[in-house]
Amino acid sequence: MTLKRVVVTGIGALTPIGNNAQDYWDNLLKGISGAAPITRFDTSKFKTQFACEVKNLDLDNHFDRKEGRKLDLFSKFAIIVADEAVKDAGLVEDKVNQDRTGVIWGSGIGGIITFQEEVKGFVEGGMNPRFNPFFIPKMISDIAAGHISIKYGFRGPNFSLVSACATSTNSMIDAFNYIRLGKADVIITGGSEAAINESCIGGFNAMHALSTRNDDPMTASRPFDKDRDGFVMGEGAGCLVLEEYEHAKARGAKIYGEIAGGGLSADAHHITAPHPDGLGALNVMRSAMEDDPSITPESLDYINVHGTSTPLGDVAELKAIRGVFGDHSETLNISSTKSMTGHLLGAAGAIEGIATLLAVKNDIVPPTINHFTDDDQIDSKLNLTFHKAHKRTVNAALSNTFGFGGHNASVIFKKFVD
Repeated sequence: MTLKRVVVTGIGALTPIGNNAQDYWDNLLKGISGAAPITRFDTSKFKTQFACEVKNLDLDNHFDRKEGRKLDLFSKFAIIVADEAVKDAGLVEDKVNQDRTGVIWGSGIGGIITFQEEVKGFVEGGMNPRFNPFFIPKMISDIAAGHISIKYGFRGPNFSLVSACATSTNSMIDAFNYIRLGKADVIITGGSEAAINESCIGGFNAMHALSTRNDDPMTASRPFDKDRDGFVMGEGAGCLVLEEYEHAKARGAKIYGEIAGGGLSADAHHITAPHPDGLGALNVMRSAMEDDPSITPESLDYINVHGTSTPLGDVAELKAIRGVFGDHSETLNISSTKSMTGHLLGAAGAIEGIATLLAVKNDIVPPTINHFTDDDQIDSKLNLTFHKAHKRTVNAALSNTFGFGGHNASVIFKKFVD
């Protein structure tokens, strides 16, 4: 069978550095850090007291009080960005076939704020402890996809998946495959995460995964820097509208770019640590390039790396890039936008996919900020786009995301040519 072409016709973003896609992109190019002291709870008992929170978001502008009580914050984030992307794509005005329009959404952790609140309330409930009847539908990770489909009446493929921090890239790849196989015309895809609470900060602290640079939060996310000491937790959501090319063309949709491939692999090594030689990362990047004959290692111009600012992960990923791209790895631009947004866990791939797509569309690479000291374990010949955005032709670009459990996912965007 002939596989369909898949293009991106709408985007939406809610991030620690911008509450819509345009503001997010503008602040990426400016090198803005989203890290600051946590405002949600008393952090005095925690080793890490800062994160990349979404800022200046009035949820009352998006949800009435009755509706809002039925939704965990991760679902609210999902609905907000889906609304932006659906409007951006013109799906409501164009009356697409709802039976062939689906939602594939992901969250690495789901409704953990609701889970913590409900369990705490039950334990502290005295003689009459009770659970909210909306506890389960607020908490389960698949519910965001359900809410989006219900809001718009989209009756096509609808599900959620979980692969830790690879989740929303995994979601995009599944959406890409459903469309190119002819199973749907349009799929709303991406991910959302709202995990900045006591449970998650405490849990990641116990693993020694988070930066503890409380004296200087804005520079704490330091991918590739010698003094990096862990990732900075972020929150938010990203949404992409994927569409079969002929369908998009027939309705005159604007096209941001084309998806050229998606790869999946496993490290099969350790529950949290990457393979020391980046074997899973190497395999997933090679796999992503197999879907489109026009994509070769030399055709790629930019890689938005997983780059979490952890001692082991940053080194392993760059080893993998060198292994896949050889001498061409020195010609590529490489950057970690987590230096600005922090790590959005299951939503990371969605917002980083948007950044990668916009780099292709606009021929500019966002920077890696917060580099102060070279690390002799980091390949010095690689262009890690430190400090400032770099203007260059970006015909094709790859976005990497890797998750606990050894899950790896990579997606490739290329310029759209009719």
